[in-house]
Amino acid sequence: MMSYSQWGNELYSGKRSYRIVQRHRVFLGISLAAMLISVLLLGFRGLNPSIEFTGGTQFIVTQSAEPNPQTAEKVLKDAGLTENIRVTNLGNSGVRVQTPSLESAQMQDIRTQLADVYAVPLEDVQTNSVGATWGQDVTKRALQSIVIFVVLVAILMTIYFRSWAMSAAAMLALVNDLVVTVGFFSLTQVEVSPATVIGFLTILGYSLYDTVVVFDKVREVTKNYQDQERYTFAELVNLGVNQTLVRSINTSIVALLPVASILFIGSFALGAGTLTDISLALFVGLIVGAASSIFIASPALSVMEGFRAKSKEHTQRMLERRAARAEDPAAAVAAPTVAPKRPGRRLENAAQPKRKKRR
Repeated sequence: MMSYSQWGNELYSGKRSYRIVQRHRVFLGISLAAMLISVLLLGFRGLNPSIEFTGGTQFIVTQSAEPNPQTAEKVLKDAGLTENIRVTNLGNSGVRVQTPSLESAQMQDIRTQLADVYAVPLEDVQTNSVGATWGQDVTKRALQSIVIFVVLVAILMTIYFRSWAMSAAAMLALVNDLVVTVGFFSLTQVEVSPATVIGFLTILGYSLYDTVVVFDKVREVTKNYQDQERYTFAELVNLGVNQTLVRSINTSIVALLPVASILFIGSFALGAGTLTDISLALFVGLIVGAASSIFIASPALSVMEGFRAKSKEHTQRMLERRAARAEDPAAAVAAPTVAPKRPGRRLENAAQPKRKKRR
């Protein structure tokens, strides 16, 4: 049985290769379908925003021997509150109650009743109110932060790679990560809080990092590809993707393990709503981000580069040469391979952008 390290070595050398870029229609089609479904879910179901976005009043009961949510629901029903209320458990001894904005007198009355029905001191029932104006401001700031992040990333990618195709492919992967993750929250109706927005920005940063790693390798193997007469641009991109596949898997697993632990602790040990908002966003986003760097960004780069006249001419020339030699098995062109790296030598520097000399 092949070991994991041997599998990685064969992927890097080109002895083993998965046709990821060549199946770009499948992967890009799946991405577009996932984004379309996410947009439809967002339009029909919407999100489940927290009190920080919608405004309202929140009660948190702690140290209760019997934290039954139905007990709080009965208190709210007796107070005439039946709409837009949310009651959830917090761990094994807490209850969180969210209601529309209440007057000070009514808020104090409900707080007292909650302390009585749960048999806890009044100090163990915490209250806080969020105004509608403040909630709208939080929503506006959250959207602004995401838009600013995406714009700055687009500019940075264009400057770093000096290639509109790489920048556009990376942005497509980022949009896929954000839309699909938001669609997952719309499907599951998990509460979206400011911490969730932080999670969204974090996964975008991770996805960008993973895409840069893949594209650095792709840029290395495709450097001056038009000067060789053996492989097309798409085949060389596929080699670069396979060479970074193991690294992407390892990085994703290392990142997912602590996030999964936080998600488990937040959901089962501390109760729903505690750490779940940010940890679930990170967990889903890390998986989607790792997949998009391999199966979306790189195939999209190959497709976009294929529209360039020079790339079209080179690919057509390669196909014509192969068709002419099709009857000669000895002249068949194998999948692109590379020699293993020698210890102490790095190949990546040669692929980095060169600084122009000043006159």
